Amino acid sequence: MGLKCGVVGMPNVGKSTIFNALTNAKAQAANFPFCTIEPNIGVITVPDDRLTQISNIVIPEKIVPTSVEIVDIAGLVKGASKGEGLGNQFLANIRETDAILHVIRCFDDDNVIHVDGSVNPVRDKEVIDIELQLKDLDTVSKAIQKYEKQSRVGSDKQAGVAMELLTLYKAALDNGKSARTVAVREDQEWLLPTLNLLTNKPVLYVCNVDEGSAKGGNAYVEKVREAVKDENAEILIISAAIEADIAQLESYDDRKAFLTDLGIEKSGVEQLILKAYHLLNLITYFTAGVKEVRAWTIKVGDTAPQAAGVIHTDFEKGFIRAEVIAYNDFITLGGESKVKEAGKLRVEGKEYIVKDGDMMHFRFNV
Repeated sequence: MGLKCGVVGMPNVGKSTIFNALTNAKAQAANFPFCTIEPNIGVITVPDDRLTQISNIVIPEKIVPTSVEIVDIAGLVKGASKGEGLGNQFLANIRETDAILHVIRCFDDDNVIHVDGSVNPVRDKEVIDIELQLKDLDTVSKAIQKYEKQSRVGSDKQAGVAMELLTLYKAALDNGKSARTVAVREDQEWLLPTLNLLTNKPVLYVCNVDEGSAKGGNAYVEKVREAVKDENAEILIISAAIEADIAQLESYDDRKAFLTDLGIEKSGVEQLILKAYHLLNLITYFTAGVKEVRAWTIKVGDTAPQAAGVIHTDFEKGFIRAEVIAYNDFITLGGESKVKEAGKLRVEGKEYIVKDGDMMHFRFNV
């Protein structure tokens, strides 16, 4: 299972610089608007110390981490919902992503041009919010026309359920609120993928600050924090300038020393990857053998057969049982044989809900 995050924001807020630091790709990071014309795509690994710990015991031939796909999307301006600037392209690109990494400029620098002439992170956030909300309002209005006709037929209960949710969405969007602020009932969830609303996607606000504000933030960050307090969203403080410097360092030890000098425990990029990974309630389970130690991505709440299906659909179809070892038991006891001796290996069936860090071995029959 892959996770696809779209990096969005106003032109010249540091999107491409952060993207380059994330992927070490060569997206153009120029000091003018619309330097990213086609969405740049990079696949980055999710840092997980547990892979290293498992590998130290198993000594495999290969280690395979899980990954996140990052898309650097062209900058957006007012009127995008009506096709202004690169609006149509922007909205089409973002619709294809699973989550939004919204980069907001929270630094002063006269040498870096702002498309609106001044630094105002809350205004920038609202520009993008409004454009996405207007596009969603158009989507919701069309859906209302469709289900309103169907709901007039008394026997069509599903259309009535849809109308209840669509009415709430329209009210929220009309009031300048995103779709993610609306509570959705379980019997209404079937409608969500058919709408694919832009403002329903999970969002992480990435506050791009100057180097001196990387550790604790600044007044701009506090304004953003206040602006998003009622949203179901997270905030991450990152300095694109620092991350660009770190990306130039060759070795892990050099990068760690650089961060230590700055008094920072983890790089902004590492924090961003981990937050992006958890933004969609994703967890990791592991498979381990002498050939390969590998991390696999599943959703919170997935059953053992669903987890097996991530490896191969045949594993899910022919699932018999799963042999499960808790990660802590594997590390503490020192490997699979010791776990078995201690009676800590469990055999689980089709109803088992996989936990983050589980080490799995599947039995199946095709």
